[in-house]
Amino acid sequence: MSIFTPTNQKRLTNVAVVRMKKGGKRFEIACYPNKVTSWRSKVEKDIDEVLQTHAVFMNVSKGQVAKSDDLKRAFGTENQDEICLQILAKGEIQVTEKERHGQLESMFRDIATIVAEKCVNPETKRPYTVTMIEKGMKDIHYSVKPTRSTKQQALDVIKQLKETETFPIARAQMRVRIAVAARDAKKLKDKIKKIATKIEEEDFSDGLEMVLLIDPGCYREIDDLVRTETKGKGHLEMLSLKDVEEGDERL
Repeated sequence: MSIFTPTNQKRLTNVAVVRMKKGGKRFEIACYPNKVTSWRSKVEKDIDEVLQTHAVFMNVSKGQVAKSDDLKRAFGTENQDEICLQILAKGEIQVTEKERHGQLESMFRDIATIVAEKCVNPETKRPYTVTMIEKGMKDIHYSVKPTRSTKQQALDVIKQLKETETFPIARAQMRVRIAVAARDAKKLKDKIKKIATKIEEEDFSDGLEMVLLIDPGCYREIDDLVRTETKGKGHLEMLSLKDVEEGDERL
């Protein structure tokens, strides 16, 4: 889709329209494609990377700007920046059926990826693959909600899978020990710290030995890192699983 803004006739291309009906009127804003979901999931924080223009429209494709009186009646303000934020938060993204299907499929996989990274099978103490989580989500007929963040929905999926009693799953972190020679210590330590959620122990007396907590899905990444950086001479050992408390709603 492309539009002309009525103020300067500048052509905007690849517009993603977000629409809200309020006070019996239709209001629209013009956004960059793929940025609305990023904004709602708090990945994108710069509003100027999301909005193509801070104007509020009655019809984006025709370049019809909303009247101040209509904005005041519907939103209680004429401040277009504030109104844009309201529409961005609660409006409906206008996409083709093909685009919508693609977005939902992408979100479905993103949710499964988050769950796989954060959870294990408590019976085998091993992480799940993304494919296994996707199958579990299909078995419980999980329906993706495009207006909610993938992290929020990952929590929903974990809860629903637990309730089935046929899909053993638990949020957990792995406690691992890494031991490497002194010459590899510094470059490896900086990279490991970016992946670990917590460093529990650190000892430089004979090379570097660290005990740390990681998300289960990061185990393979750390294993590859240790083997590559030390040319196979480093050591990685899983010590235990640390349960994540039920009340911890953060991912």
